[in-house]
Amino acid sequence: MSHGDKYIMKVFRSMKGLTGVLVLMFLCLTLSAQDNAALIGKGNKDYAAGLYNNSIEDYLKVVRNGYESPELYYNLGNAYFKANDLPSAILYYEKAKKLKPNDPDINFNLHIANSLIVDKIDPVPQLFYIRWWKSLYHLFDVNGWAWFNVASFIVLLALIITVIISRKALLRHVTAWLAVIVLVIFFFSLGFSLQTYHSFKKANEAIVFNPSVTVKSSPSENSIDLFVVHEGTKVKITDTVGDWYEIHIANGSVGWMKAASVKKI
Repeated sequence: MSHGDKYIMKVFRSMKGLTGVLVLMFLCLTLSAQDNAALIGKGNKDYAAGLYNNSIEDYLKVVRNGYESPELYYNLGNAYFKANDLPSAILYYEKAKKLKPNDPDINFNLHIANSLIVDKIDPVPQLFYIRWWKSLYHLFDVNGWAWFNVASFIVLLALIITVIISRKALLRHVTAWLAVIVLVIFFFSLGFSLQTYHSFKKANEAIVFNPSVTVKSSPSENSIDLFVVHEGTKVKITDTVGDWYEIHIANGSVGWMKAASVKKI
């Protein structure tokens, strides 16, 4: 056998090994997806039967498997709500909202859960252009903006090709202007997509899980007491020092609390 033949055989054996690994990975992913589907189905049945703690365990096993979806988190929020665990219900409604911000069912149930907690915090009004910007990039979730970007890029490409191959001056002129408009839309949608993705990935919001927490003026037990927050309240984390978080609440108040008092969304 020539040196070239030996090399080809070696490459072939490597490809066979790689194919085997890929097949094994595919089988593992398929089995994992089937397991998750079975657990979600069991969780739904337990929920329908009023076995809320059992359904919570079923759904949490899926979460621990690394799977996430707005529907899964919404179901977990509902199960915790039925089990009278408001902080956990709010946590998972918030997780669901992070993935699907405009879902009416998620927002309604989150509103109901928030109406039952101790703290009733009036948020600081936002400037109109901030509200406008947020309303725009919340039109779609991360996947929605990704598909919008792909669609606008395909339209842009089609318009550019039309400009290049068209022999009619008027058609080229109109198409060129349309291409400019679509290009602007594409860049805006790309910006919204990046903003949505950044908002999705950052974990700077949390839910208070202790019955009550005294917020301090600095990251020390001996510092001045500023105010008290209760379980279920949403806070924004702005800094970390050791096992302390600097937090902001919706009315603009700022202080420090122990990291163990909250769970991140």
